[in-house]
Amino acid sequence: MSFVDSSTLTTLPALDQHQADALDFGVVKVDDDGNVLLYNKWESDMAGVPVASAMGKNFFTQVAPCTNNRLFFGRFKDGVSAGNLDTEFNYTFTYKMKPTNVVIRLLRDGSSTNWVFVAKRTV
Repeated sequence: MSFVDSSTLTTLPALDQHQADALDFGVVKVDDDGNVLLYNKWESDMAGVPVASAMGKNFFTQVAPCTNNRLFFGRFKDGVSAGNLDTEFNYTFTYKMKPTNVVIRLLRDGSSTNWVFVAKRTV
């Protein structure tokens, strides 16, 4: 079972900044190239990247360059290319922070919008 519940998934097309900030996990909305369209407060606080600094930047190369690899960005590209992105995996963030174990969910919703969800993982 994913840490992103079904009620959250049904609201994704209309999710705004205020609603995203109220969630207790990271939410990053990106276009097909990985440019940030929405970046919530939880993710900002965990990553140490201010929301305003993330907006419009490429998530994989400018906001979280530790994700620019086959394991993370490769899965994203493959899923976007296939039009079927829905995967969850364990990862360790290392950019601007001590190594932090997380669970990642990559999702492409029905409106062809891409999402990166992040939750801290207990080891």
